[in-house]
Amino acid sequence: MAKLILLPGKERPLLKRHPWIFAGAVGRLEGRARPGDTVDVLADDLRWLARAAYSPKSDVRARVWSFTPGETIDDAFFKRRIAQAVARRESLPQLREQAGLRLVHAESDGLPGIIADRYGDTVVLQLTSAGAEKWRQAIVNGLVQATGCARIHERSDSEVRALEGLEPVTGWCHGQPLEEVLTIPENGIRMGVDVVGGHKTGFYLDQRDNRLLVSRVAAGRSVLNCFCYTGGFSLQALAGGAAHVLSIDSSGPALDQARANLALNPELPAARAEWLEADAFLALREFRRAGRGFDLIILDPPKFAPSAAHADRAARAYRDINMLGFRLLNPRGLLMTYSCSGGIGQELFQRIVAGAALEAGREARIIQRLTAAADHPVGLAYPEGEYLKGLMVQAD
Repeated sequence: MAKLILLPGKERPLLKRHPWIFAGAVGRLEGRARPGDTVDVLADDLRWLARAAYSPKSDVRARVWSFTPGETIDDAFFKRRIAQAVARRESLPQLREQAGLRLVHAESDGLPGIIADRYGDTVVLQLTSAGAEKWRQAIVNGLVQATGCARIHERSDSEVRALEGLEPVTGWCHGQPLEEVLTIPENGIRMGVDVVGGHKTGFYLDQRDNRLLVSRVAAGRSVLNCFCYTGGFSLQALAGGAAHVLSIDSSGPALDQARANLALNPELPAARAEWLEADAFLALREFRRAGRGFDLIILDPPKFAPSAAHADRAARAYRDINMLGFRLLNPRGLLMTYSCSGGIGQELFQRIVAGAALEAGREARIIQRLTAAADHPVGLAYPEGEYLKGLMVQAD
């Protein structure tokens, strides 16, 4: 096995169990290692630190599989780790009855580069690292054994694969393919999930609890849901008794699915729903000129900052959309605003929202901090795993 030997002092993050080794921390590679191969990571004094997957084309030069001396990285390793991840979810009462569930959450489950989401008896797999790519079949086998799922579809088409030197990979890798969009219940609402052509793995499971929160605060309110995708927040607002819900997305197909999702729930008041295909930034400016106002505004934009290098540009976009939101918010209205950008931390996001309120001339205060659901855990030694951060803010 090849050895990745670090520069002096660069072992400190690993001693604290952080799972990444950046290229700038590497002194030399002893032996030969191809992308995805397992290497031993040593300090400059040759102390053993970890066993990791090597990725020569990435700034994250290696991702740790194990901090346990002597642990073998083989098929049995992935079977064991995947079973442990599934068992963690089964031990949490609030997750046991969920038809849509994240089963494996990458580094936070000790499986860097591996995402697995379950929708009923279908699992969607996403592999984003060279190490995960190398062990694809072992991962598929581990998921089948741990879940008994009928089928697995791979959606390894994320842009981050290019940073690992990997091409996109999609397709069915276990069981009989689905012929149509599948449907799952979530918090009493039926939602269609396109695992083949939808965003990410087909749905945003991380917002499950926040969607339920919308249903609890929407009664009697006029609601604006920006970047609505397939209408998860919108349908929960209707279920919660919203007076009117205006949903905006730039994707026509996403809005078509949102309308179809509304039709799946005939008990909801469809006459109170309005769908608009538009750029949210432009639409909100037009609403401002028209003098419109809303009692509850939801801002859940796409990832503006995939890494810290994009943070400045992303901060401007988050400031602008939140400023527009504050300007459209009625007195004592609620703004639920989110960032899923890993390059924007919790403190920075709060500063951005505070600056947006100031620029909009609004006094506002945080009512609740919002985060991902419990099936998206954050490893204590891996703060980067807390990618979704949100605030519920009330403005005077």
